[in-house]
Amino acid sequence: MASWLGGLGSGLGQSLGQVGGSLSSLTGQISSFTKDILLEGAEEVGDAATELHVSNSRLREIESINAAQKLENERLKKVCSDLEEKHEAAELQIKQLSIEYRNQLQQKEVEISHLKARQNALQEQLQKVQTAAQSAQSGAGALPPATTSASYVPVVRHSSGFEGYDMDFGDILWSQQEINRLSNEVSRLESEVDHWKQIALELKRNLSQEIDEHQHELSVLQDAHKQKLVEITRRHREELSEYEERIEELENQLQQDGMSTDAMGGSKISEQKKNARSLEGGKIEELEVVKDQEDEIRKLNHKLSSAKEENKILLKEQELAKVEKIQIMQEYENLKSEFSKLQGAVAEQDALLKEQDKKLQSKTSLPEDIVRLQQALLEAENEIARLSSLNQEGLEKELTSSKHKSENILSAYAEDQNSELSQLRQDLERKEHELNESVAERETLIVELEELDKQNQEATQHVITLKEQLSKHHMETDSIINQLKFDLEFERNKLSELEMEKMETIKELDIQKEKLSQCSYALNDLHVSKQQLQDNIKDLQEQLRKAQDCNFHHKKEIGELQQRLKEREEEVSVSLSKLTEKSNQESDYACQDLILKEREVEIAKLQNDISENKQLNEELKKSLSDLRAENVKLMASTEELKQELNSAISEKNKVYLEKDTVVEALKMEKRQLESELNQAERRLLEQAHKYKQTIEELSQARSMDTSALQLEHERLVKCNQEKDFKIAELKRSIEQMETDHQETKEMLTTSLGGQKQLTELIKEKEIFIEKYKHQALQVKQELEEYIKVSKKQDALKQNLEEKDRSLAVMKEENNHLKEELERLKDQQSRSVPVVEPKTLDIIIELESEVTQLKVIKNNLEEEIEVLKKTIEDQNQTAAQLQESLQEQRKEIDESKFQCEQMNVTHERLSLEKDEEIKNLQKTIEQIRTQLHKERQIIQTDSSDLFQETKVQTLNGENGNEKHDLSKSEIERLVKGIKEREMEIKLLNEKNISLSQRIDQLSKDEVGKLTRIIQEKDSEIQALNARVSLASSRQDVLCLQQQLQAYVLEREQVLAVLSEKTRENSQLKTEYRNIMDMVAAKEAALVRLQEENKKLSDRSENSSQDMSRETIQNLSRIIREKDIEIDALSQKCQTLLTVLQTSSTGTDNGSGGVNSNQFEELLQERDKLKQQVKKMEEWKQQVITTVQNMQHESAHLQEELHKLQAQISVETDSNSKLQVDYNCLIQSYEQNEKKLKSFSQELAQVQHSIGQLYNTKDLLLSKLDLVTPSVTMASTVSQLSGVQHSAPELLSDEAKLLQNELEQLKQKLQEKDSTIRTLQENNQRLSDSVATASEIERKNQEGTESEMRQIKEKHDVLQKSLREKDILIKSKSDQLLSVSENLSNKENENELLKQAVTNLKERNLILEMDIRKLKEENEKIVTRSREKETEFRALQETNMQFSMMLKEKEFESHSMKEKALAFEKLLKEKEQGKTGELNQLLNEVKSMQEKAVTFQQERDQVMVALKQKQMESSALQSELQHSREKEQRLNQELERLRNHLLEMEDSYTREALAAEDREVKLRKKVLTLEEKLVSSSTAVENASHQASLQVESLQEQLNLVSKQRDETMLQLTISQDQVKQYALSLANLQMVLEQFQQEEKAMYSAELEKHKKQAEEWRKKAENLEEKVVSLQESLGEANAALDAASRLTEQLDVKEEEIEELKKEGEIRREMLEDVQNKLMNLMNSTEGKVDKLLMRNLFVGHFHTPKNKRPEVLRLMGSILGIKREELDQLLSEDQRGVTRWVTGWLGGGAGSKSVPSTPLRPTHQNVFNSSFSELFVKFLETESCPSLPPPKLSVHDMKPLGAAGTVKTISTPSNVQMQDSAVSVMGRRPDTNPFLAPRSAAVPLITPASSSGHLLMKPISDALPTFTPLPVSPDASAGVVLKDLLKQ
Repeated sequence: MASWLGGLGSGLGQSLGQVGGSLSSLTGQISSFTKDILLEGAEEVGDAATELHVSNSRLREIESINAAQKLENERLKKVCSDLEEKHEAAELQIKQLSIEYRNQLQQKEVEISHLKARQNALQEQLQKVQTAAQSAQSGAGALPPATTSASYVPVVRHSSGFEGYDMDFGDILWSQQEINRLSNEVSRLESEVDHWKQIALELKRNLSQEIDEHQHELSVLQDAHKQKLVEITRRHREELSEYEERIEELENQLQQDGMSTDAMGGSKISEQKKNARSLEGGKIEELEVVKDQEDEIRKLNHKLSSAKEENKILLKEQELAKVEKIQIMQEYENLKSEFSKLQGAVAEQDALLKEQDKKLQSKTSLPEDIVRLQQALLEAENEIARLSSLNQEGLEKELTSSKHKSENILSAYAEDQNSELSQLRQDLERKEHELNESVAERETLIVELEELDKQNQEATQHVITLKEQLSKHHMETDSIINQLKFDLEFERNKLSELEMEKMETIKELDIQKEKLSQCSYALNDLHVSKQQLQDNIKDLQEQLRKAQDCNFHHKKEIGELQQRLKEREEEVSVSLSKLTEKSNQESDYACQDLILKEREVEIAKLQNDISENKQLNEELKKSLSDLRAENVKLMASTEELKQELNSAISEKNKVYLEKDTVVEALKMEKRQLESELNQAERRLLEQAHKYKQTIEELSQARSMDTSALQLEHERLVKCNQEKDFKIAELKRSIEQMETDHQETKEMLTTSLGGQKQLTELIKEKEIFIEKYKHQALQVKQELEEYIKVSKKQDALKQNLEEKDRSLAVMKEENNHLKEELERLKDQQSRSVPVVEPKTLDIIIELESEVTQLKVIKNNLEEEIEVLKKTIEDQNQTAAQLQESLQEQRKEIDESKFQCEQMNVTHERLSLEKDEEIKNLQKTIEQIRTQLHKERQIIQTDSSDLFQETKVQTLNGENGNEKHDLSKSEIERLVKGIKEREMEIKLLNEKNISLSQRIDQLSKDEVGKLTRIIQEKDSEIQALNARVSLASSRQDVLCLQQQLQAYVLEREQVLAVLSEKTRENSQLKTEYRNIMDMVAAKEAALVRLQEENKKLSDRSENSSQDMSRETIQNLSRIIREKDIEIDALSQKCQTLLTVLQTSSTGTDNGSGGVNSNQFEELLQERDKLKQQVKKMEEWKQQVITTVQNMQHESAHLQEELHKLQAQISVETDSNSKLQVDYNCLIQSYEQNEKKLKSFSQELAQVQHSIGQLYNTKDLLLSKLDLVTPSVTMASTVSQLSGVQHSAPELLSDEAKLLQNELEQLKQKLQEKDSTIRTLQENNQRLSDSVATASEIERKNQEGTESEMRQIKEKHDVLQKSLREKDILIKSKSDQLLSVSENLSNKENENELLKQAVTNLKERNLILEMDIRKLKEENEKIVTRSREKETEFRALQETNMQFSMMLKEKEFESHSMKEKALAFEKLLKEKEQGKTGELNQLLNEVKSMQEKAVTFQQERDQVMVALKQKQMESSALQSELQHSREKEQRLNQELERLRNHLLEMEDSYTREALAAEDREVKLRKKVLTLEEKLVSSSTAVENASHQASLQVESLQEQLNLVSKQRDETMLQLTISQDQVKQYALSLANLQMVLEQFQQEEKAMYSAELEKHKKQAEEWRKKAENLEEKVVSLQESLGEANAALDAASRLTEQLDVKEEEIEELKKEGEIRREMLEDVQNKLMNLMNSTEGKVDKLLMRNLFVGHFHTPKNKRPEVLRLMGSILGIKREELDQLLSEDQRGVTRWVTGWLGGGAGSKSVPSTPLRPTHQNVFNSSFSELFVKFLETESCPSLPPPKLSVHDMKPLGAAGTVKTISTPSNVQMQDSAVSVMGRRPDTNPFLAPRSAAVPLITPASSSGHLLMKPISDALPTFTPLPVSPDASAGVVLKDLLKQ
């Protein structure tokens, strides 16, 4: 099973791995394809805007992917949690199951022990019978024991409930695991199919829920079943105990009845005949009934077989219920076996009765007394028949007793009929009295039997209820199985649909493959055309080069011709001058005229040539221009062709990629199919193996049993196995479906991916076409944009100049602002530095670094441990050396320990220092990041401040608050900067100190290393000295061990070195990569900083210009308003004074009106004053704000300067840090150099050690020379002395290592002297040897041979020593070199790791800076936009202010008019015209209203004017731009004219040269055009084919979509079908329930039949008994093997053979038993009337051992044996002292005990011998006589479950040793006073042992299954004669 499980798991793993691999490969291909497309897109995109768009789209895609992955992660986490919960539940279930199965195993073992004990008992009985038969045949006159063995109550077996369960524990575990795995896989499939089919997901969820519910139900059912089992077993035990007690009581009563009927022996013979006849008739009837029942059983078997087929679907839980049934049936079998034994006894009685009949026929007729006795017997038999109706067992026991009695009667009758008749007459009356008593007892028995019947009925009812429960459970399991089948069918339908889809996709794939092949052909054609075009282009290029060369030559020729022309012209001029001279001499030179004419002709010719050359030159220039135009066209066409080729290549690549994907998918399918085939083969093999096992088990079962019970057992086994197979099949089908589903999914994904790729390709091609169309337009637009940009740049230049001017003004303002800032700094408190958000990232990095450091620490600790181990090994080897060196060794060990401690402390220090350095670096990085942030904040704040100035100038009161805020922020920043500066200084100081410490540490390390090296050298020298001393074999062994240890160390060190080198290389590569990354990041940072600076400069300039303009305008307006207000206030005061003076001189009537008017005017004046005050306040506020702004700007400038200074300081500090880093690197290099120098020194030291070794070798060689050839005793002693002196000297050498060479020289001299002395001794000895005798020579020869052998051994040892020394040298050298390399590599690794960490930190910092700069860029852009919006808002506010100013002007104008009116009024008052004043006032009011209207109109006009002004300003700016444009265009025009003129000159020159080659080039062009036409047609064909393919693919897509719709429709149809199936299932379940109800009725009827057929089982019980015997024998043989409990599993296979052999043995034993019984019967018949002499002698002697009170009982016993009548005995005993007793006592001389009698040993449990009765003594005597000398056989004892609650202890009673039995009985007996043989059975031998605690089987208490042979239960009232007779029979 385990192998099958492993195979299945591995197969599953392979399939899953392949699926994962295929998915990963697919995803990889898709990602690479998308990357290629994106790269192509990126190459083609030219604009910045399009690039931005592309990047945004990519970002969105990445975000969407990220979101999807997060969702998937969450889902997977949920799934994981669910799976963990399920796993825990499964583990708990498994634990429970394992506990149950262990208990069941223990029960099985107990049952086996029971059966073995039973078998042993039977074997012992057989042996008894055989021994008895042999003794009877051999001993003449001895009484035989009876055939009947001691009866014992059979032990009821309690099966554990798991007898018929063949499943292995591993199989059950596997099934549980499979269930859990299936649930997990169902959940996994649900998550996968979720994307494709939601309906399938819901169904699978339901399935998983049902499985979980089913598991829950199973667990509940199991618990319920266990409880039921416990209750049933308890009840059963109680019932059994009750039955046993009642049976014992009945046995006692029946025995009493039997004893009463003993007296009527003779009269019962005829009645017994009748009984025998009636029994024979009953037997025949029973046979007939048995035959009928057998027929019925056959029918039932047929029915059972049909029921088997129906109940194959049952689950494992029903097996437990059926095992209960098997238990009950086994109990029933035990009862049957007992019944069959009783029937066998009846048959024996019948045989005896027949023999008696024969004897009676031979004898004469009996007297009338016998007839009366027969009548009495008939009456007694009637009563017995009534009792037998009450209880069959009682009847059978009565028959046995009657048989015994009849035998006794017959024997007595043969001896003396008359005496027996007289006794019978006397006894009849007594028996009649006893019969009456028995009738009363019968009635009590009837009552008890009724109670038993009731209990039996209750038990049957309980069984029926159990059956009903089982049937219900069966129904439920059937429904579950049906549901599972339905689910299977549904999934199969799905599978078929998926397979159809798969087939369709395969077809589509084939079509696509064909199209791919077409595409490849087209591609090949394109490649050919491309190659042709390339060849053409090359030809054209060569022709162009040739033409250019020709043109160049032509130019050269033209130049030469021009030079010649010039020369000719000069010659002509010379000739003309000569002609003029010669014209004077015409007369003289008449012949020269002809020459002149010829010259003129030549000149004309030359002029014609020149004109022709000019024409040619012009034509060449024209042709050149044409050729250039054509060349341009050709280049354009070639570029187009190249683009087309590129596109074709990309298409080809894509096609190849698609092909590869298809091929890979097919390969994956093939692999999956192969794996599935392998799995299927494995499954088939496993199934075959299982089937074989089942066939074997069935064959065993068939051979074992033939009864219906065993058939049922077989059926259950088959059902179980079939269910297992079905479960396995279902699981496999589910797995197959899952795999198919995954395959279809993969196929769909691949096909969809291919289609998507094709569609994307089509789209890309369309996009490319559109791009090519729009490129021309874009170029034009770009030109226009460039022109606009140039204009904008000019405008920007002007703005820059203006801003430069405004900078000077702003600097002054900054100074003021700085002063204000200083003032504010004194006021404000310290600001808390801002917590950085990036601390979490830093913490995470620190944690990762800490983990890395821990790993390094662990590695170092492991290395230290390894080193310690090696040191310990060396210590052990050193301990085996001489004792003198132990003290030195201890010192070396202590030094090593100190070194190790030093190393550990050094490592700890280095680690701590590294941590401190890292912390400092991190703090530095944090400060840097904070500084960057503060810079950004300062930059942003500066821009914000300028914005705030604008807002303050405009928004009066709110300005102060904003201003305060900005100040607080500035102060906070300044304080933060100062704190940072302090921190930076502190950190710099710390850094310097740390660098110094590191240098010191490196120096300390070097010093320590040198010390360690020196110590090692000293150790090596000491070892060398020891090695030189070593001369014994122990030293050689020690050296070998050291060598091995060194080799191992070397290997370890080499392995470590290789790992370190690998790590070093990896770290170097990482270092380089990180350096590259850092460089790139730094470059990006620099760029971003430059951009930031530019943007900030622009924003500052723009904001400064705007603020300056607004401030100037506002100041101008405010001054104008102040002047106007002052003038108006003066006017008002003058008017008031005039009015006051005039009011004193006026009349009373006119004064009232004037006063009202004046009040109004005063009110108006107050209002005006208030307004004026407000205006003044506003003006002051504005002035203050302007001043504040100026101060702030000045302060800000100062701060900027400071910040710049700080930045410069930081850069300096950075440069210092870099310098420090470089210094550290240099120091590291210096350290490396020092290490190299140390290594060189080490090499020198090793060389010196080598020299020492050489000196040692020389010494050894000299020592070899020293060894003498002569072997006399004196020489040996001398040699030993020399040898002793040598090690002493050498030990001195070891102490003085520095003066080694001098000592060695001295020693050499000493050795030379010793050698000389030895040589002299040798000579003397040789002389003495010559004078010696021949005997001494012989001795010398022997000793010489021995010495030679010793020398040879010595030489060998010395050679081996030298070799070992050389090896040690080499190994030590290697070790040192390797250790040096290791240390170097470790140092390098550490440095590289530090560098890597630093670089990583730098990289992170740079990334952070880049992010910050990007954020700053974005902020600056947003701020620029905000500034624009603010600028617009400011313009609007300006407009509002101008409107307000106009209103104020209007109000001032109205005031002026009022003042004029007052003046007029004053004048009129002077004149005294009061009436006109009212008119004037009215006019004034009307004028005011008009003024208001005019004011409104004026406002509107002003607004319109402003708008017009704005428009005009815009138009003016446009005009300026247009003028500038005109100027630039004019300039460009002039430049172009000049250029054109130059070009025309050049073209005219080139045209002349190019005209000649025009014709050739035209021809070539024609050929090229033809080729182009052909290539274009090929391209068109290819494009046409591609378009056709696209169309076909689109059609396929449409087909696929249609198929998908069809599949969806099919799904809906299938769901409807599922619903219909569910309805039909419900109907089927109803029908099944009805059928089961009918089955219940049938079962009840069959139960009744079974009750009727109980009689039939009796005969079958005999066969079962035989089989039980054979089984017991086989179990007995297995018992011997059970001493070793581990062999149980092996013996299961052997049992079949043993059973067959034991059956044969059983048959042989039965035959032997029958023979023995026949022999015993014959012996009984032959030796009935005889008396044993030995017995009588023992009785006679025993009489004298008894006390005097009980001697008459002995005499009566003797009399009864001898046949003396009771009356005579009474008479004899009644005589006082003249009878037998006195005679006997007198005869033996006073009751002295004979020595011959064996005295029975007294037990502590017994009473005293003298107090006991004679019968007890006689029994003891018999025990001692019958005890065999053989030892009792040993029996294996196993623990058993208690059958009932009893607190007694069971004794072990062997059949041979009856003494033990007696003792046990005496201990455990209920009544100690009575005879143990007369005790009842329940008291004598208790059936139950207490439940023992768990432990080994052999250590547990004795089993109750052992054969406890109970003695015959005899009533205490019975006489001693009856007891003796019973004993004799036994």
